[in-house]
Amino acid sequence: MFDRLKKEHIVAEDGFNRWKVPPASIAIHLCIGSVYAWSIFNPPLIKQFGVVAAAPEDWSLSSVVWIFSVAIVFLGLAAAFGGKWLEEVGPRMVGVVAAICWGGGFIIGGFGIMTHQLWLLYLGYGVIGGCGLGLGYVSPVSTLIRWFPDRRGMATGMAIMGFGGGAMIATPIKEYLLGLFYKAPEYLGPEGSVALITEGGKRLAEVNGQMVEVVIAGAKQVAAAPVALQEGIYVVGTGNTGAAGTFFTLGIVYLVVMIIAAFSYRVPREGWRPAGWTPPTADAASRKMITHNNVHIDQALKTPQFYLLWIVLCFNVTAGIGVIGVAKTMMTEIFGTTLPLIVNSAFAATYVFMISVFNMVGRFFWASTSDFIGRKNTYHCFFVLGIILYLSIPFAAEQVSVNPAVTWLVMFYAATMIIFTMYGGGFATIPAYLADIFGTKYVGGIHGRLLTAWSTAGVLGPLAITQLRNMSLNNAITDLAAKVDPSAFAEKFGAGVDQLDQLVAAKTVTVARLMEIAPAGTVDPTPSLYNTTMYAMAGLLVIALIANSLVKPVHDKHHMEAGADGTSPVPEGAEPAKA
Repeated sequence: MFDRLKKEHIVAEDGFNRWKVPPASIAIHLCIGSVYAWSIFNPPLIKQFGVVAAAPEDWSLSSVVWIFSVAIVFLGLAAAFGGKWLEEVGPRMVGVVAAICWGGGFIIGGFGIMTHQLWLLYLGYGVIGGCGLGLGYVSPVSTLIRWFPDRRGMATGMAIMGFGGGAMIATPIKEYLLGLFYKAPEYLGPEGSVALITEGGKRLAEVNGQMVEVVIAGAKQVAAAPVALQEGIYVVGTGNTGAAGTFFTLGIVYLVVMIIAAFSYRVPREGWRPAGWTPPTADAASRKMITHNNVHIDQALKTPQFYLLWIVLCFNVTAGIGVIGVAKTMMTEIFGTTLPLIVNSAFAATYVFMISVFNMVGRFFWASTSDFIGRKNTYHCFFVLGIILYLSIPFAAEQVSVNPAVTWLVMFYAATMIIFTMYGGGFATIPAYLADIFGTKYVGGIHGRLLTAWSTAGVLGPLAITQLRNMSLNNAITDLAAKVDPSAFAEKFGAGVDQLDQLVAAKTVTVARLMEIAPAGTVDPTPSLYNTTMYAMAGLLVIALIANSLVKPVHDKHHMEAGADGTSPVPEGAEPAKA
């Protein structure tokens, strides 16, 4: 059976409509792109026992947020190792395996949630699912580039656009399923009407002559529930967050959709080209750095171009994650205190939705634009424009602290949305860039290995963000504490300034609470907490700009001999097939 999935059995006959291939690629990327909506699962996963509020045995937030990072790491690793396999067996085989891994990862993760085994969730969603992400991500790339040699950027942009839009579609679906499978725990009554005791840090109540563990749900917890609940006491272990059922449902749906899409893959015969299309002349190709030769996947690792492009992708992604990872929080902290009538929860929700929209649109727009201005020039746009935009965010934050005007919010909103288009556009343009530099023969495998840059950025970005913000936060608290009257500080927090570190660690002292007793005229440092992060991201783009400027055509010594292993991209005299 698996032998029938290999690429020699899926070569398209003459007259095959190449436009049948992109929908299959988009479908697979829409499925795996839901990984960007992982944060939807965080709240229910940390309340599996308590359901309405976290119980002592529930997982902590810090223990589940890294599941996403593990998935991204294995995305890069699977793409690196699976890319060469893709060139050997073809996209249908790889697509089917990706479907089994991604769908199966959800199902294994669902069993992990049911049995409360965190390692199963890491294994299923993180490791196995991550491998499905990597294989599913690279499976259509080389295929589309071969079907669309006349519009490489547009072709890869169409597929990878699906990855950017996956979260936009998956978010309401996941929220609906979580609500569908949600079951409220047993309600005992409002707080104060039930006698509670505390043993070993747990809250207990008597029910039918037995002591049972309970949690107390306040207004905030009740408001976050997908169904109408009352504030009060709930019995631990009697409800269901719906996470396991959601995982099982999505696993089955993704498995079916991706397998159907994988079976829609076809590859063109050797020497095929679109009707009426002729390859660009040597001069035109040279201007856009498009080669007519091919570089073997293993030989590509011996070229400086591969490592320069690795830096280009890694730093572009790291900088993008630097904004995406904190965008909602950053906007709320910068403008929530200065423009509270505008920046509310509804505004923040719309902002998050627009992130997905611009991320998705940017993938198609920039990749298609690169067909006209060239891949190198496109990345020059990313970095030059990106540096300016990243530096504009601290400027807007400083200005709005002094003059709370809507103008600065508009500047921030526009800057971040353009950044999101370039973040997505970088992913969509890099496959065509690789095909231009290394040829189309092994572009899928080379692309897979380059995606280790994404794995690196997936760890480097969040780490840099959290460290830099924490550093800025600690400095802001120290500066504010030095300005506050010591007696007012002691009265407010019940301890002296000499115990500041302990008070900060216990979250007793915060910027907001310090501002309550700060001298009149003190500027709230909250809007500036992300300035250092944005400066660092701009610095990364400077390095990426230099790396991109150093990319040159590959030296002839790395090229495969014309016709060797069937590598001639467009043999002279080859008869064009129908578009």
